[in-house]
Amino acid sequence: MAKAKQTKEVVLTADYDPLKDKDGYMNPVMLEFFRQKLTEWRRDLIRESSETVANTLQETELQKPDLADRASAETDHALELRTRDRERKLVKKINSALRRIDEGEYGYCEETGDEIGISRLIARPVATLSLEAQEMHERREKVHRED
Repeated sequence: MAKAKQTKEVVLTADYDPLKDKDGYMNPVMLEFFRQKLTEWRRDLIRESSETVANTLQETELQKPDLADRASAETDHALELRTRDRERKLVKKINSALRRIDEGEYGYCEETGDEIGISRLIARPVATLSLEAQEMHERREKVHRED
């Protein structure tokens, strides 16, 4: 028989700083801090995307009589679409990070299993690699690109 997952209410104060937390790496309060940070970031991205679709993309008139105006409008439209695509991919990474929090894997390097580090996660909450593993990954990419 499977055990029911016990969930304890975690209280996060407004002045909480994970860098000063002495209760251990990825303790429940720290996980809640990152959960809230990721959730808020995702909410902001989705809101901005909805506003862009409603305000910018639907109102953009690409059929302008002047060729320069049309080219400028098309360039702006394409840039906006690329930005939204990057944000869509970021939302997927945020969802993945939230899933890792639920599964108890958040904050640990996918390649080495080492701690990613609080400072790195504050700067890049969707990070999946430790700094060392990320640098090694980028060096390998650079070598393969040059081949």
